[in-house]
Amino acid sequence: MSAKVIHFPSRPSRLALRLEWFATDKSVLLGIWALYFALRAAVLLIDVAPTSDAEWYYLRAASLAAGQGYLDNFGEPTAFWPAGWPIALSLVFAQFGTSLVALGLFNLVSSMLIGVATLALGRRLFGSEGAARAGLLLLAVYPNAIGYLPLALTEVFYTAVLMAGCWVVVTRTNRWQLVSAGVLFGIATLVKAQTLVVVPLLFAIDWLRMGQVWKRLPRLVGDGLLVLAIAALTVAPWTIRNHMQLGHWVAVSTNGGYTLLTGNHDTATGDYTPDAPVVKELMARPGLDEVTRDAEARRLGMAWITEHPDRFLKLAPRKLMRLWLPDGEAEWAYQGGAPGYERFELVYRAVRVLNQGYYALLMLAFAAAFFVMIARRRRDGQRWIGWWLLPYGIALYPTLICVVFSGQSRFHYPVMPWVCMTAGWLAMTALGRLGDRGTVRPTLH
Repeated sequence: MSAKVIHFPSRPSRLALRLEWFATDKSVLLGIWALYFALRAAVLLIDVAPTSDAEWYYLRAASLAAGQGYLDNFGEPTAFWPAGWPIALSLVFAQFGTSLVALGLFNLVSSMLIGVATLALGRRLFGSEGAARAGLLLLAVYPNAIGYLPLALTEVFYTAVLMAGCWVVVTRTNRWQLVSAGVLFGIATLVKAQTLVVVPLLFAIDWLRMGQVWKRLPRLVGDGLLVLAIAALTVAPWTIRNHMQLGHWVAVSTNGGYTLLTGNHDTATGDYTPDAPVVKELMARPGLDEVTRDAEARRLGMAWITEHPDRFLKLAPRKLMRLWLPDGEAEWAYQGGAPGYERFELVYRAVRVLNQGYYALLMLAFAAAFFVMIARRRRDGQRWIGWWLLPYGIALYPTLICVVFSGQSRFHYPVMPWVCMTAGWLAMTALGRLGDRGTVRPTLH
C-alpha cells in the first residue's frame, strides 16, 4: 500500500517576496532615482576650480561662447584636443552665462541621462526589471561617478552621448534610426576621437547574436557603414574648419601623435607621461607649428614602437594595470581645485579608499557575470552570444586604445554604467537563487 503525494504550489520565501517588491514596486524605483539625484546635486555644492585638462576645456568653451573661436592660450586658432566637449559646453554658456554653476547643472543633466540609459539598457540587455534597477542603484552610490559632476572634464557628457548612440542601435526598428545613431557617434567622436571603434563592435555582436549569420551579414555591414558615414558627416564641418584655419587637414584634433609619444618612449612606464624628456624636447622645439609638431610626435612614437617591439609589448600589461586597477581619480581635481581640500583631506581620502573597495567589488562581479551568463545560456539552449555582451565590448574599446597609447584610469569612466548594470544582473540572479532555495513546498500525503 502506497501513499499518494499531492504537491501544492510553492509558497515564496521572504527573500523571494522582497526581490519581487524591489523589481515591481514603483516606490522603489522612485527611491533609487531620488538617491541618484540627491547625491549628484549635493556634490555640486563643493566649489572646485578647473585645473589642468579641465581648465583648458573650460577656457575654450568660454572663448567659443564669447564668439572668439576655438583658440589656444596665445589667442591662435587650434585643434589641440578634440573640441566636442568645449563646443557643447559653450552652447550652455552662451544661453546661461559662463559659470561653474552652469557647468555643474549641465553635467547633472548629462548624468541623469546616463541613469536613464543605464536603466533602459539594463532592461533590454538582461530582460529583467530587477536587474536594471539594481544596476541603477549600484551606479547611484558609486563615489567616483558622483565626483565628476562639478568638473569641467569630458567624461560625464561623453558617457551620456555614447550610451545614447548604443541605445539607438540596440533598439532600432528601421534604418532611419541609424541616422540619429550616426549623429550621436559623430558627436562622441568630436569628444573622443577613437569612439568609432565602438561601431564595429556593436554590429559584430548584432551579427553573431542570432542565426543566419551569413544571410544577415550584408545588411548589417550596410547598417554599420551608414552609421560610420553619418558620423563622418557630423565631424566634417570641424575638419573643414581645421583646414581653413590651420592650413592642413586635421580630422578631429592635433594631439593624437602627442598622446602616442607620451605612452611610448625610452622612459615610459605605461602611464601618461607628458613630462618625459623626449616629449618636453619636442614641445620646446622652435619653428614647428601645431600640426607639424603633432605629426613629428606621431613619427617619433611609431619609430620607437617599431625599433623596440619587445619593450612595447612589455609595456602593455602596465598600461592595462594603469587603466583598470586604480579608481577614484576624481579626487585629484579636488586636491588641485577645491579651496577646502586641506581642511577635509581625511574625508576625501576616506571616500577614495571606500570607492576603491567598491570599485573592486564591481569589477569582480563584472568578471564573474561573464561566466555565469554563458553557463546559464548554454543550460537554457540559447546562443551564448547576445546583447548582454555589449558591456564587455564597451570595456574592450578603451582596453585596445590604451595598449597603443597609455593607461589612465579616467578612460574607464564611460564603462562603469555598463559594469553596474551587469553587476546588478549578477546580484539579482544570485539573490534569486537564494530565494528559490528558501521556498516552502507544502505537500499532502
